[in-house]
Amino acid sequence: MTASQPHSLVIPVQDATVSALLIAPPQARACFVFAHGAGAGMTHAFMHAAAESLAAHGIATLRFQFPYMEKGSRRPDPPALAQATVRAAVAAAAQLCPGLPLIAGGKSFGARMTSQAQSVAPLPGVSGLAFLGFPLHPAGKPSIARADHLDAIAVPMLFLQGTKDKLAEMELLTPVVTRLGARATLHELDQADHAFHVPARSGRNDQSVMAELTQAFAAWFEQLAPTEGFGRSLA
Repeated sequence: MTASQPHSLVIPVQDATVSALLIAPPQARACFVFAHGAGAGMTHAFMHAAAESLAAHGIATLRFQFPYMEKGSRRPDPPALAQATVRAAVAAAAQLCPGLPLIAGGKSFGARMTSQAQSVAPLPGVSGLAFLGFPLHPAGKPSIARADHLDAIAVPMLFLQGTKDKLAEMELLTPVVTRLGARATLHELDQADHAFHVPARSGRNDQSVMAELTQAFAAWFEQLAPTEGFGRSLA
């Protein structure tokens, strides 16, 4: 299997199943259990581009659908079902990528549901969480209430956040990350919005932002690896 040939599979969740896509590059060093955002599923262009770019850094990805997206609904699942789906995807990743360290997280809604699941009870085998656009508050309604549960998380957390993200004003997010101490790392992507788009006047494009995002992810993982005993591969 190569980075250009994702493997399709299904994951049982309670009394149903959801679709998933695994990209496992040769010599993979970790697997990222990668949940999608509220408005678009696992095949969205951003999700695909992130998975391909992470594969170039030796990081496998398991993307999966939440049940509402699998059904074609626009209304996100209740938190309990979304969290159960994250747990099922983590369990599937452990079976599909035996011996690899697991990182869990996702884009926006997927990041929040993953962090909530981890705060309720640690996700088995997961050594860190990575959030691509953590939705700290609704647009136009600044608050840090959605961050309260993060205090219950003991594993390292990476926040990859655009400085123009209207769902996470930096003046609110930065103190939250500081409060979490050494567990949390914040990487700011200059001028990027919640979808990681940048204005043309910035002199950059979406591809360069994606390259920075996945490089920051890989660098964070490299820092974790010696501490957590990572480094095994699928080969």
